[in-house]
Amino acid sequence: MTDLQQRLAIPEERLSSINAVLADPNSAGDEDFLAVVASYGTPEEINRKHLESRKLSNLLAKIKTVKPEYVNDLAWLAEKRDKGVFTTVRDYRRRFLGEKADAMEFKDENAVTLEVSALQYFPWIRAMAERAIMDKTLIPGRFIAVRKMKESEADGDLPAIVAALDIMGCSFVETLDTKGADGSNPHLNGPETITGYFGGIGQPNHYALKWLDEFLYYYTNYGVQDVLNFNAGTILLGFLLYRLGVDINFKISVFFGSDNPYHALWIMTAAKLFSRDDGSSPLIGFNWSNSINNETMELTAQFRKALGFEDVVRFEHHITETWKSIVKQPYNRRAELVEIAGQVANISAKHEGGDPEIDSARSHPSDILDYFREKQEVIESKDWTNLQQNFMDKVDACNRTARALTEKGLSFIAAKNLHKE
Repeated sequence: MTDLQQRLAIPEERLSSINAVLADPNSAGDEDFLAVVASYGTPEEINRKHLESRKLSNLLAKIKTVKPEYVNDLAWLAEKRDKGVFTTVRDYRRRFLGEKADAMEFKDENAVTLEVSALQYFPWIRAMAERAIMDKTLIPGRFIAVRKMKESEADGDLPAIVAALDIMGCSFVETLDTKGADGSNPHLNGPETITGYFGGIGQPNHYALKWLDEFLYYYTNYGVQDVLNFNAGTILLGFLLYRLGVDINFKISVFFGSDNPYHALWIMTAAKLFSRDDGSSPLIGFNWSNSINNETMELTAQFRKALGFEDVVRFEHHITETWKSIVKQPYNRRAELVEIAGQVANISAKHEGGDPEIDSARSHPSDILDYFREKQEVIESKDWTNLQQNFMDKVDACNRTARALTEKGLSFIAAKNLHKE
């Protein structure tokens, strides 16, 4: 196989051709891309605006103008954090393993990030925190939001959530409104024409630049740094933006359909080509399709490490899914996660639904289509409490995963500012 493998090597002159395209002063595509970036300033100015907007004092100022009562909730959360009322990792382990936990060596180098999707509304954070304090459970270390950004900006939830997750020490990924379901394809409606989305939901024509513009707006105004990405064109724009010097982070969405190691190699090859001189990449999360097995993650982990991305690119794997509208149920991959977590580093255990037997018994089981509903419609339909219950079920499922990992001597990453070692 050695001779055949040598045929796969890319000659350096091919890379020169790519550079020639990227540096072509007559390239209309490059010109359009750079014009969007320039409208926000130089990369250095853009990063300064981002850091300034992410300061807690500036987030609080935005919140006060829209939803001043949220400031009290944030102060309460910070106070509880500072008082250390949340369970420690050590106490959590002892709860299930007893005193033998103190003598065990947990695989911290392969710690699994506990993740929940989707965190749609700010009030859910206090409800989650109050339960974690009362029941001595964990708050996940990572959250995804899929709510309409403009709606979240208008009612104050956006800056409040960014502030709360900074207080808790959680990472957070937003889903921009330019996500394919915003009328980008004029020939499609909603779910009734879903088959028309196959291969074409994304960012047609000028929408890739619209996505770029939207990211830079929230990056410079609200400190949003991590966003979802599910279109090959916007993935490339993310790489180019990072290469320019703007500190964007993005993760590949499950809707991109990455379901085999060769697909992952394609994306990570591009990540390597456009990485910075320090080896870093904006690609920080790779959300697998629901159909992948452990072998695919093991194979991909090999070249992820060879490319220098083991600590950079997190494998995000759905452990549970919403009961309705996305997968064949029952769906629960917890046992597979526990099986692979000791061998593959930097995995995120994503919980998009409650455990199937619990979720299915709710009067309103979780539904992926709830992510696209207007807030006012949710309230008027009296589903607000139902959606909060769905969210809490996901947090509970996340805790069951933490327990399963703990019982096997494996580590997890929860909200790092709340759950000390």
